[in-house]
Amino acid sequence: MNILKTSTEESLQYIRQSLTSEEMDHLEGTHFDRLIPHLFVTFGASGDLAKKKIYPTLWWLFRDNLLPKPTTFVGYARSKLTIQQLREKCHPYMKVKSDEAEKYEEFWKLNHYVTGTYDKQESFDLLNRELQKYEQGKIAHRLFYLALPPTVFESVTKLLRATCMGNKGWTRIIIEKPFGYDAISSQKLSDHLASLFNEEQIYRIDHYLGKEMVQNLMTLRFGNRVFNPSWNRDNIASVQITFKEPFGTEGRGGYFDEFGIIRDVMQNHLLQILSLVAMEKPASCHPDDIRNEKVKILRCIKELRLEDTVLGQYIGNPDVEDPKAHLGYLDDPTVPKDSNTPTFALAVLKINNERWDGVPFILKCGKALNERKAEVRIQYRDVPGDIFDGKAKRNEMVIRVQPGEALYIKMMTKSPGITFDMEETELDLTYGNRYKGLKLPDAYERLILDVFCGSQMHFVRNDELYEAWRIFTPLLHQIEKEKIQPLPYKYGSRGPKEADDMAKRNNFAYSGSYKWVKP
Repeated sequence: MNILKTSTEESLQYIRQSLTSEEMDHLEGTHFDRLIPHLFVTFGASGDLAKKKIYPTLWWLFRDNLLPKPTTFVGYARSKLTIQQLREKCHPYMKVKSDEAEKYEEFWKLNHYVTGTYDKQESFDLLNRELQKYEQGKIAHRLFYLALPPTVFESVTKLLRATCMGNKGWTRIIIEKPFGYDAISSQKLSDHLASLFNEEQIYRIDHYLGKEMVQNLMTLRFGNRVFNPSWNRDNIASVQITFKEPFGTEGRGGYFDEFGIIRDVMQNHLLQILSLVAMEKPASCHPDDIRNEKVKILRCIKELRLEDTVLGQYIGNPDVEDPKAHLGYLDDPTVPKDSNTPTFALAVLKINNERWDGVPFILKCGKALNERKAEVRIQYRDVPGDIFDGKAKRNEMVIRVQPGEALYIKMMTKSPGITFDMEETELDLTYGNRYKGLKLPDAYERLILDVFCGSQMHFVRNDELYEAWRIFTPLLHQIEKEKIQPLPYKYGSRGPKEADDMAKRNNFAYSGSYKWVKP
């Protein structure tokens, strides 16, 4: 998505420019003229995801006039809540400005709430009758966001299909990860969904695909002559994709321990980024053309082996002032004391095709590390025929996803002055400097807007999911079956030293000499 300007009218204009002609036809064409009702239903409306992400996103889209009119919002959960109580739960995350009070009231007047179970027909009959009130017998479109735990997913989807599908308009289903636990459970889930819905109705949401710099990868690669010719094994030494968090589980380790860092981050977020970095140019910008190329690149990756990974688990660090850092993963009361769940993982993947043969793709992610950062670091090979006695460092292209979106290229120049020394500097596109006064949208804003528009470009297709699990399932099963013990690393560190050693063995060179000068 393009950049969202702070004023509503400028924001609307900027986003409209980023939409395809088909999306614009939906938002501004016959659909607006006919005033077709849209019903957005949030299952799990009382949960954390709903209050922190879904309702704030719906409010921001409504505030900026980006949703079709009329759109009605219905929450559904087991908890008995009034709309006022739901509003109070969500309000701390809504970011409402003082001059938006009237619009904010208008938003909540369009919200409704239904209390019901997830496994009884009569509850879904009640929900359907509620939805019919706002359709007024007209053609209407229904969107269902399933912000639900896996334990109730099967019953909810069956009852939804049997009871709550739109009769005259389309129905779309948004699904949150986890998309299964391994290859077998994921395929079972996919088969279950395929028995109820068409693939065109299913939107598997990976919020990283909605981030500005991830979406920028295609433009960067295929919209610039200067980069694509060097995007291959002849010029690139290694590619490192990193996700780091500076905090641990902090009492919420029960959920994390069930999945671990590989399932939580690497198998989905990082692998999706890898596929965008490495894929061939698609035939067009049509969603299926793009997703076809992503699947092709994933099929070229062999199953990940234990010897190509480094697993870690953080321990307390008493040398840090923050008392949270004094506690290790196993000190979290919600985590089993003998847990071998990794909180850090580094994996080296190889792509067996003509463009990337021999180039290591290093995926690294972890909790309780030294900083918050998500980035892609493309490191070029050493300059052949070196005439500078080894002083020339490698060029790098760095795409920083968060925080502070940026793209910069590290390069060697002569240092200013009378001497003939060399120094590292950068060609820098930091969004906060280049686009001052502009606001980048939250990832969920673009993705939920895409569902309204019917664009599946930034959503995970069934065959993508299959290939992702094929790559990681043997490793995950081996870790669990053989009870592989992760290496300890201190809270607030870079992770296990062995991870840096493996990256070095896989042609990633780190000198530590580069110094970025803030403008």
